[in-house]
Amino acid sequence: MANPWLALDLGADPAERIRQVGRAHERFVAGDHRIGGPGIRSVVAESWRRSADAITPDSTAPIELADADLESYRAAHPLARVLPIFRDLLGGLAEDGDHLMAVCDATGRLLWVEGTASVLRAADAMNFVPGARWDEAHAGTNAPGTALAVDHPLQIFATEHFSRPVQRWTCAAAPIHDPGTGRLLGAIDVTGGDHLANPHSLALVRATALAAEAYLSTHRPPSATAPAVTVLGRDEALLTIGGKRVRLGRRHSELLVLLLEHPEGRTGDQLSLDLYHDDLNPVTVRAELSRLRRTLGPSLLDSRPYRLHADLASDLGRVATLLGQGRVAEALSGYAGPLLPSSDAPGVVRLRRGLETRLRDALLRAGDHRLVETWVRSAWGADDLEMWEVYAALLPARSPARATALDRIGQLAGEFGLRAGSGVRP
Repeated sequence: MANPWLALDLGADPAERIRQVGRAHERFVAGDHRIGGPGIRSVVAESWRRSADAITPDSTAPIELADADLESYRAAHPLARVLPIFRDLLGGLAEDGDHLMAVCDATGRLLWVEGTASVLRAADAMNFVPGARWDEAHAGTNAPGTALAVDHPLQIFATEHFSRPVQRWTCAAAPIHDPGTGRLLGAIDVTGGDHLANPHSLALVRATALAAEAYLSTHRPPSATAPAVTVLGRDEALLTIGGKRVRLGRRHSELLVLLLEHPEGRTGDQLSLDLYHDDLNPVTVRAELSRLRRTLGPSLLDSRPYRLHADLASDLGRVATLLGQGRVAEALSGYAGPLLPSSDAPGVVRLRRGLETRLRDALLRAGDHRLVETWVRSAWGADDLEMWEVYAALLPARSPARATALDRIGQLAGEFGLRAGSGVRP
């Protein structure tokens, strides 16, 4: 193919492609994983393999959010600010009676699905509705989910979908990023009939994604200029202050985390214990705090005791707040990884373990295999034997994902010299 992201070559017969790919799909789901032959794109073959590890070909995407929870979640999402752009550029397609416009977040959760009543009714039958999870692990190969997985605009045509209930549709999607951080925010998608398999639909969704990113770059909300810090999944804190991003050194990152956790303030001796345990070194701590004050400014860092003089938003605080409110799915979505994972400062280690324990306990109480799956498939949860065992127990006995989980449990038990089912974490 001239363009591997396009579903059809110029002049290709759509009906023949549907039959050709459909036969390959049936062979694949029957157990023949030697995908090849003309017309089977590598991006599709690789997506089928990922999908087969998680779902069956007759699976339906689960609905994770509804009603007030959905409304509050999408109202706070950054893509809510560019919804008018999506409607302006793609609304005509959604209103012509043959297409749907959809927007999802970075986890594949659909935020908005718009179109005429008749097309929306057809989409309802496969749970292509707001609040449903359409990443590959839950819905198989599809344009928004696969665009997120490979971080590239693409089309998925008819029988290229892994899930059979979706194979009557064709879709084109493009990922959208935060222009300031590069973080993946979600994707924009157009879904309709076979006629969408042309270069124009792919160019249109890509142009729409670029327009959204351009708007976000030049129209930041007022809160975006307020001081904020990111400390999860990073060895060094990233501070946003005065419209600039500053990467702090390791010791300043640790001090800032400790001050965030103690808004009432800490003495030099207390911070020294948090950083060095028995090896008290308050003089060094005071010197580091003096340098940190030059970065933060006197309006942010006070002394006697040392404390943050103004509210400093952090991803650590947001995850903790969401857990306190029982909003487990949102807390997990905001958890980018362990707190300053390379730090061995006693105070930071306690906070890291405490947050991880709270989040794991919340996932166990929720008893939702989709949330546990997100944990075990993350970089930090991939070796968590106990959570793999919980994940396997929550899955149907004949689920392909359960077989994969049991294989992983056996592998981990062997690597760490544990007995599967012991409940001991590696």
